[in-house]
Amino acid sequence: MSVLIFLIVSYIVLSISLYFLFPKAGVAGWKGLVPGLNFMEWAQLIGRKKAYILWLFFPIVNLFIFVSMAIDLVRSFGKYGFVDEVITFFYAPLSFFRLAFDKNAKYIGQTVLQEREFHKQVKEARAAKDERTLSKLMAQNPYKKSTLREWTESLVFAVFAAAFIRMFLIEAYVIPTPSMEGSLNVGDFLFVSKAHYGIRTPMTVAMVPLLHNRIPYLNNESYLAKPALPYHRFKALESIERGSPFVFNWPVGDSIYLTSQRSYAVFQVNQDPGIMMYDRELNGKVNNKEIIVRPVDKKDHYIKRCVAIAGDTLQVIEGVIYINGVKQKEPENKQTLYMLNKPLQVNKKRLEEMGIDEMDAAIDARGIAVGYHLTYKQAEQINQMSPNTLSPAVKQVDQTLFPFDRKNFGKWSVDNYGPIYIPKQGITVPINMENLALYSRIISVYEHNDLEVRENKIFINGAEADSYTFRQNYYWAMGDNRHNSEDSRAWGFVPEDHVVGKPLFIWFSTKNGKMSNGINWDRIFKSASE
Repeated sequence: MSVLIFLIVSYIVLSISLYFLFPKAGVAGWKGLVPGLNFMEWAQLIGRKKAYILWLFFPIVNLFIFVSMAIDLVRSFGKYGFVDEVITFFYAPLSFFRLAFDKNAKYIGQTVLQEREFHKQVKEARAAKDERTLSKLMAQNPYKKSTLREWTESLVFAVFAAAFIRMFLIEAYVIPTPSMEGSLNVGDFLFVSKAHYGIRTPMTVAMVPLLHNRIPYLNNESYLAKPALPYHRFKALESIERGSPFVFNWPVGDSIYLTSQRSYAVFQVNQDPGIMMYDRELNGKVNNKEIIVRPVDKKDHYIKRCVAIAGDTLQVIEGVIYINGVKQKEPENKQTLYMLNKPLQVNKKRLEEMGIDEMDAAIDARGIAVGYHLTYKQAEQINQMSPNTLSPAVKQVDQTLFPFDRKNFGKWSVDNYGPIYIPKQGITVPINMENLALYSRIISVYEHNDLEVRENKIFINGAEADSYTFRQNYYWAMGDNRHNSEDSRAWGFVPEDHVVGKPLFIWFSTKNGKMSNGINWDRIFKSASE
């Protein structure tokens, strides 16, 4: 609704600017206020057919058409300067108001037809080798641009086009961690479609183009939190399916400590201060309270497999996922941790042939490999070559797992987890002190309510509550590397408004994320959505 209000207000301002500008071109001002008619008159003033405005009904394309029409209208009043184009590009109504109240500005004709005729005459003069006419035409050329301006405009257009494509259509990502190892490896470069699950319009509008959330080397955020637009998503081409990888903004990445190694959610450090032992830089960040707060679309990007959708009840039993009581098919290359019973006696070359490298090793505090994250097939191959070398790891109860409620959910582990209901839009669930930990972040953070607990009673927006109705859909994400993936078991549900897109294919791949290690030629153009 807020997006609609913003668009309506912007359209009204544009119409008013046309109301004042049209009379200078001999068109009645009231026509600038009539929806549809104003754009038809506008098209005629620049030398386009009325039907040209039909392009404005095509999403994405309409932005380019609108900017083109705006610049042509300014040029139809003899304004060919770079500054005029820049102002028109960023806010057309301002440029129109300037023309309307500029006493020296006059309508000189349909610029599209005039430019077309000019280039026709130039072409004819060159064909006839009429140097005199050609020299005269070039001397009077209103479309002539300096080399610097041509380069500047080309660069600006290239950046705008790339940023536009990245923002709305397709973006490139690289896999930085082994959480999806076996399916998506460290060093894989992906193209991700933002249209498949519905194009999400930008919420953060003041940003450095082509950067996500950090400026390299300067170590600063690459955006301003305000002004901001409300969340809106266009209709999806398809729904997120169980078993499909998807890209999303890290749900708990709104308040973080950032080190050179990674981002840490503030709550993660509060839940498990011991993680500071593994990152000395983090200790200083925590002591200095260097907390970075990020809006939804500027949180870090994660890619995991969607194992449960809205309305599902998920449970993990002995490492196997069950949805609504039904055992699910596991990913072909699912990995789990196998502990070393004795030193690994398989040469490095043979391990590489099996798809095993140092990224698969489980390292202890001393830096020694104590196990490997492997597929069942890989573990069997090693045990065949060197009997009794590996044994499956047994995962104990973990108190740091979502929903961080030891009293009511204290017996869960990564291999024995749930059951847990995945919230669905419009569904009402009972809430009480026993299950509030599951839904408290949804209620207070993702759906922006005031949640309080007083005297063992729950209050939402000041009113006592014993139930809650969800406003959006949620998903459950898990990595294929089940014992080496920080996923929904660690931080909970993925809200629909955090969904970014669908992985398409791997367009480049380096071994272990380093060019110096070589290129994985066999992974290039491999599907990333399996």
